[in-house]
Amino acid sequence: MCMLYLVQFMDKATLGSSAILGIRAATHLTTNQLGTIFFLGYLLFEYPQNLALQGFPVGKWMSCNILIWSIALCCHAACTNFAGLFVVRLILGICEGSITAGFMIVSSMFYTRNEQTLRVGYWFSMDGAAQIISGFISFGTLHIHTSRFEPWQWYMIITGTITFILAICFFLFFPDSPTNAWFLTPEERVLAVMRIKHNQTGIENKHFKMEQMIEALVDPKTWMFALFSAIDNVPNSLINQRTLIVASFGFTDLQTTLLSCVDGIVIMLTIWSGVKLAARYPNSRAYVAIIYFIPTIVGGIVVNILPWSDSVGLLIGVYLTDFGYTGFVLSLSWVSSVTAGHTKRITTNAIMLSAFCIGNAAGTFMWQEQYKPRNHIPWFVNMISP
Repeated sequence: MCMLYLVQFMDKATLGSSAILGIRAATHLTTNQLGTIFFLGYLLFEYPQNLALQGFPVGKWMSCNILIWSIALCCHAACTNFAGLFVVRLILGICEGSITAGFMIVSSMFYTRNEQTLRVGYWFSMDGAAQIISGFISFGTLHIHTSRFEPWQWYMIITGTITFILAICFFLFFPDSPTNAWFLTPEERVLAVMRIKHNQTGIENKHFKMEQMIEALVDPKTWMFALFSAIDNVPNSLINQRTLIVASFGFTDLQTTLLSCVDGIVIMLTIWSGVKLAARYPNSRAYVAIIYFIPTIVGGIVVNILPWSDSVGLLIGVYLTDFGYTGFVLSLSWVSSVTAGHTKRITTNAIMLSAFCIGNAAGTFMWQEQYKPRNHIPWFVNMISP
């Protein structure tokens, strides 16, 4: 799960990582077009993906999606305009929409409620690892000089190939549920099912229950989680802007690729420490999230008020905003632990993850040309969103 989430986030952030590798100039992308294509596939197909996860074996369905998106990712290298990128990003979004939802289902199949907080944190912290690895890949591709392929095209081919290999491994080794996990003995499979009985979420149910879907739609908790997910992920629009922002502080392209690795380290440490605290102290998810939002707010203030000449201080302000990831990670485990019934759970997951896409997409449209280079308005919005 950690390996796949690492690759998934690395693939999702390819547009942002490729920004300083030449993709925007080569494909003539505007800021609005970037926002249009980034989360379109997720938003439109989040609920159908959740329905498919209920109807098909979870591991096999995710494997097929991984394979398709690896091919779509490699096809990025052939795109020369917005229309081409629109098609491949749409396919990418459709396929990747199965992963977070699928992992939330798998986590509830294998782990108790308290364990889910840690496990969701573990695989979501791979977002940070992805930033580190993609930073080194970007650094390497900037040293590739070929007549036909630009660095951003090599970046797409390399990440797509990694994903393709992982898709094959995932199909062969990832279990659909504890009842058919190859690494468990028959006795251990029974124990794995019994130990999560008190979760009241079940292992797997292929029957769609309309009454549970209605129950999810009328449950106030569903929409409270969705509202939080949308607002909290507006600052996540930095995924596509971070390298451009850091480069605007006066760092070279090579320096920017390496500095992005620090973001990954901060994200991993903050998520890991946040879920550890939430697991150690019962009923503390909300309080831990609030504590971790404070550095995010401070980071927004720092970037807004420091002089433009203080590149190191501005960079530290950007790093502080990475603390905000922890709140959303805690909410993912929280929503799984308070939602009983398989159909209700996938419906709630779909609504929450659709709100996640709305927040990310809306945030992307803030970064307009007229706000550069200081981007005071986008940073102010990012500061107040938590």
